[in-house]
Amino acid sequence: LRVQHSLELAAQGKTVALISSGDPGIYAMSSLVFEMLEIGNSASSAKNYAKENTVAEWQRINVEVSPGISAIQAASARIGAPLGHDFCTISLSDLLTSWETIERRIHAAAEGDFVIAFYNPVSRRRTTQLLQAKKILLKHRLVATPVIIARNLGREEEKIKVVSLENLDPAQVDMLTVVLVGSSQSRSVQFPNGVVKVYTPRGYDKKREN
Repeated sequence: LRVQHSLELAAQGKTVALISSGDPGIYAMSSLVFEMLEIGNSASSAKNYAKENTVAEWQRINVEVSPGISAIQAASARIGAPLGHDFCTISLSDLLTSWETIERRIHAAAEGDFVIAFYNPVSRRRTTQLLQAKKILLKHRLVATPVIIARNLGREEEKIKVVSLENLDPAQVDMLTVVLVGSSQSRSVQFPNGVVKVYTPRGYDKKREN
C-alpha cells in the first residue's frame, strides 16, 4: 500500500520520497516499485493495484533510487571484514518463496563455500528455518565456523555477538536480526583488549607464497 500510495502521489506531480530501512534495493521497496510500474503496462493486471487511468499516469513517473547501507554492510563494518571474499545473501522467509527453493539455495551456497548472510531468519510464525539452515551448513562447515548475530543495527538497542556455528541458537534471533555465517576461510580473532573481530581473507598470503 505504501508503494501504491507513493506512485499515486507522484502521478499527481508531487515529489515523493519512499523511505526504506537499509538499502532500498535489497529485500526492500525498490523492486516492488518497478514491479508495479511494469504491471501497469497490462490493463488486466493493473486492476489488482489501482484504477487503469491512474496506472497509466505511473508510466510518466521518473523514479530515482538512492542507495543506502544494507544490514550486511553495517554488520560487516561493526565486526571487522567478514565479507572480504565471495558472499551471498539468502532470505529465509518462505512467504513469497517456497522452502524447497530456499533450501536448494542454502545447499548451493554451502557447497560453494560462500560467506552467507541470512535475512528474515526467524519470525513468530517461522521458527524452524534457521535451525534447518544450520543443519545443512554443518555438513559443509567446521563447528567452529564464526557466525555473526547482528540485531537492531543502527538503533539504540543494537547488539552484535560472535558465536560458533555449533552454538548458533535460533532462540537468540528474530526478524530484526541478520545472521552472517563465515566460509571455511573466515577467521575470528580476539585482540589483547578483548575485542573480537571476524574477517575473511582475500587470499593474498597464498599469492605471495606462489
